[in-house]
Amino acid sequence: MTESAPHSDSDDTRSFGSSGAPRLAFLRMGPHPIPNRLLPVHLARVFPGYEIEVVDVVELVRRHRSVVLANMFVTVALYGWRRPRHWPTRWQAFFTTPYIFREMKRLIGQRLAAGDYRCTFQIQSLFDASQDGIPHFVYTDSTMLANLNNAAFNPRALARRRWIELERTIYDKAAVNFTRSSDISRSLTEQYGVDAARVQRVGAGSNVDVDHTRTRNGDWSNKNILFVGVDWKRKGGPHLAAAFREVLKSHPDATLTIVGCNPSLELDGCRVVGKCSLEEVGRYYEQASVFCLPTLVEPFGVALVEAMHHALPIVATNISAIPDLVRDGENGFLVEPGDVGGLARQLTRLIGDPGLCREFGERGQQRARSDYTWNSVAAKMEAAIRPHIR
Repeated sequence: MTESAPHSDSDDTRSFGSSGAPRLAFLRMGPHPIPNRLLPVHLARVFPGYEIEVVDVVELVRRHRSVVLANMFVTVALYGWRRPRHWPTRWQAFFTTPYIFREMKRLIGQRLAAGDYRCTFQIQSLFDASQDGIPHFVYTDSTMLANLNNAAFNPRALARRRWIELERTIYDKAAVNFTRSSDISRSLTEQYGVDAARVQRVGAGSNVDVDHTRTRNGDWSNKNILFVGVDWKRKGGPHLAAAFREVLKSHPDATLTIVGCNPSLELDGCRVVGKCSLEEVGRYYEQASVFCLPTLVEPFGVALVEAMHHALPIVATNISAIPDLVRDGENGFLVEPGDVGGLARQLTRLIGDPGLCREFGERGQQRARSDYTWNSVAAKMEAAIRPHIR
């Protein structure tokens, strides 16, 4: 597989696969999150003889200042001068206006008009990259209406009704809507009315290198509990801290390692690592006996996939995609959001039983290696896409 040079007249494009071969257009909103970068590489592997051309929709918008300025006024009109507390980011508000949705559709059409593409493929569902006469595919870990199924979600953070109606057209136009999880598949069929025949759950892979996983946890006996997440509060960190205080009462030698964020905690046995590289994150998985993610709102939870690949038993909340990954009593335990007592009981049970940790961890690792790799995701997509392209 080779990576061809970006087009000379644009900084929004790069390509993978066979340069000059028939093209598949892959559209994304920037290189982050990490799957936006990983998936084109794996698609190129399962589509030998094709060129996967990656187009950055955010860069397309940025190069049209009049569109940016106009949408800033529209965003203010819809959501106010200041970012509402119930909205995670200004970026989210900016990209959920009917105006920017229509403009992205127009700019994408202009960008792809000169090319001969066998299909279009978009990751996430904040824009519509479909083109008349070309098979189109969508891969998403969330829908706007799926948020309403989560008790911790603030309904005021829902996009405006006009934007949701436009979002609906994304799924209607797709030949196949690929999802990461069962709950999003249900959202598409039940909340958006998409035919189940055009919805397929394919899962997701890991962000960290899992090709050479190992354990350095004393055969699951070191009693080290690992948390990985950037948003401490949304990921249920305060509940984990409260539960860990209970764990220490019966296991005073237990430890808690927090990676990805920097909460201010006065807690015995707790180590706050903060942000670190993906390579470093992998080492923390290797050194843990148990993984815990008591998240309150979670589109998917790729950290759970990483923990499974590292053969860690998991304690997590029974929401969204997590039951797809963590099967209660098989490779971990599920508790309800905010259940500090339940967290403490299951964490105490696991760190007190290295044999159970190993049993759960190895089961989870087996499932991760068969179902949750980018290779397997791309292979499932290829099987569904191939019949639609010429």
